[in-house]
Amino acid sequence: MQTTKQLSVTLVNKPGRLATLLDALGKEKVNFRALAVMDSTERGTLRFIPDDFEAATDVLERANVRFEVTEVLLVEVPNQSGGFRKVCEKLAAEHLNIDYAYTACSLGRAKGGMLAVIRVNDLAKAQRVLSENGTTPRRKPGRRPVHAR
Repeated sequence: MQTTKQLSVTLVNKPGRLATLLDALGKEKVNFRALAVMDSTERGTLRFIPDDFEAATDVLERANVRFEVTEVLLVEVPNQSGGFRKVCEKLAAEHLNIDYAYTACSLGRAKGGMLAVIRVNDLAKAQRVLSENGTTPRRKPGRRPVHAR
């Protein structure tokens, strides 16, 4: 698990706007570690983690495209049922809110898992929580669940 800088760009929701921006990034050989596109009626938001942050910001500045930089977590999620759920449970057990999450491009990942991009309300605390051994959330003292009795 690590932190990284994510770029967010708001685009007018019209045909070709996204393609034009991706073309400009591609011409400068900017690749993506992760990418997500969300839309609304009039605007769309492109969130991405470039492999070369400086080159990506240079392209955006030259194209006069406004962008925001956000620190996010990159979390390795095992390729097993409930892998991402366990990460979410661990964060929830420590009262950490997930503002949004998306998965990264996983082609060629040696372990076969995925890389999740997670924006949380307290980055430092989330790093501590997810750096602890194991992927299951800490249990609070109290009664055992009915299925475990």
